[in-house]
Parts: sequence; C-alpha cells; structure tokens
Amino acid sequence: MLDLGRLKALHAVSVHGSVGAAAAALGYTPSAVSQQIAKLERETRTTLLERRGRGVALTEEALHLAATARELLAIMERAETDLEERRGVPAGRLDVVAFASAARGLLPGVLADLGHLHPALDARLTEVEPHLSVDLVAKGAVDLAVAHDWDIAPLPAPPGVEQAVIGDDLCDLLVPVGHPLAGRDAVRRAELKGERWISQPAGRVCHDWLVRTMRAAGCEPDIVHRAEENPTLIALVAAGLGIAVAPRLGRGPLPPGVVAVRLDPLPVRRLYAMWRTGAARRPAIAETVRALRAAWPRVCAPAPPLFDGIGV
Repeated sequence: MLDLGRLKALHAVSVHGSVGAAAAALGYTPSAVSQQIAKLERETRTTLLERRGRGVALTEEALHLAATARELLAIMERAETDLEERRGVPAGRLDVVAFASAARGLLPGVLADLGHLHPALDARLTEVEPHLSVDLVAKGAVDLAVAHDWDIAPLPAPPGVEQAVIGDDLCDLLVPVGHPLAGRDAVRRAELKGERWISQPAGRVCHDWLVRTMRAAGCEPDIVHRAEENPTLIALVAAGLGIAVAPRLGRGPLPPGVVAVRLDPLPVRRLYAMWRTGAARRPAIAETVRALRAAWPRVCAPAPPLFDGIGV
C-alpha cells in the first residue's frame, strides 16, 4: 500500500514546481522531501523525478500519480472536515497564504487572536504573491488564501473555490514633502502628467493598475524606479526620486519626508478570503474568515473627506 505522506510530498512538488518550494510549503527540509519521493520511487518501482537543468521535473508517471494523490488528499480533507464539524470546535492544522501587506498588516493580529481563543487550532502563515494564492487553494496545497483585486483585474473564484469579502483597502498618492502637490487635499489623475513614478515591477497588479489608469486619464506614466515591496517604494519617495500610489494596509506611519495626498477618484483594492468548497463546513475556516472580517475595521484607516474648497 502506498504511503500517504509520500504521496503528499509528490503532490506538493507537482503544485509548487520544485523540491525546495514543496519543502517550504510542507514545513520540511528539501532533503526530507527528496527522501520521501525516493522511497515512493522504490515502492512503485517507477522513476518519478528527472533532472532538467538545475532543477527537476515530474515524469509522466509522476504526474498521473500526483493527480491520484490529489484525489486521496481531498478524501482525507472531507474526513477531517466531517470530524471537526461534529466536534464543532476549530481544530487541526490550517495552512494560510497571504500577500505581503496583508501578511504584515492583517494576519499577525488575527492569528494571535485565533491562537488564544482556539488552542487546538494550528494556523500557519506563508507569504505568497496574490496571483499564485488562488491556484494553491484550488489545488489543495493550502486551506485558506487572503488575496486582493483591483477594478482593472477582478478576482473571480474558480470552480470549487468559495470567497468572502474581507474589506476595501484604500490607496493614496505618496509624494515627497517638498513636492508641489504635497499641500493639496486631493488631486485628479489627469493632473499627474509629466510626473516621475515609482512602482512595483511589470506584471504585478499594482503596476498594471497604474499604467492602465494613467493611460485612461491621458497620461503615459514615466516609471523611473521599480520596487518589489512598499517599504522600498516609500523610501524612494522619501528620497525625492518620484511619486507613487500605495495601499494603506500594512504601510505603517509614513516617514517625515513623505506626504499622502488623496487621489480623486480614490483607488481601492478589495481583499478576499478564499477556500475550497469541500472545506467550507470546517469550523476552522468559518472562524478564521470571521476573525479576518472582524479585524478589518481595526487595521484599515478610513478615507479622509474630499477637499471641497470650503473655509480655505
């Protein structure tokens, strides 16, 4: 009989694309994952991994076995869900993924609260890019994802995945303290023609939003610096190297050299919790989603009123 733990390791490699990434997702060392798959190869008398350049790839037999492993893991998930539902108490391991600013600004408090309220629940967080997280949920690699979308890039739930809105994250225009716009209460997008921009790299949702939005306003954004993380982006603004749009979640206090100005209309990205339909009855899922939504008003700053010229 095939060992389920070894099948789980193979499934993780098929989902994450490498032994190292699978090990990180499972909480093992790469050596431990390699050993599990080597034992599975001996059990099945089949070559499952083959060298491709510096990495490895699954053979055709391995892909077929990984698909079977996914079905078995789904059966196990249903059994665990049934048991947890009968107990009525959040329990067991819950693997959560979230994008960087949610992992920094929302999840720490939520996970700490869950740990105090439900000692039998073992919730574990991994920071993952939002465009990857939904697929990880759909494939059964993780239990719950916190993802986001913008108006230009909706985030529909794929078949077999459910979602709930956590809240709306507001975004500000960030400018250096000496910038001509620093004293404004609100700025329309068409007024930003000719500005030097700092943005995330191409292919990221925030970058694509900036390019499409400014083009719609009749301005081709001149992106002079690109940064993966918002703290780096803010540091570049503080140095006077350009302006940027940044969400409020996880941003923290702005340094003295940066001023937040409201854009009109106000950019908003929406956060979602996403989970597999088969796990919807798990008390751990329901309680985590409840905690995420309850925590949102505490971490999301309200929008300032638009400047209307009265009293000035």
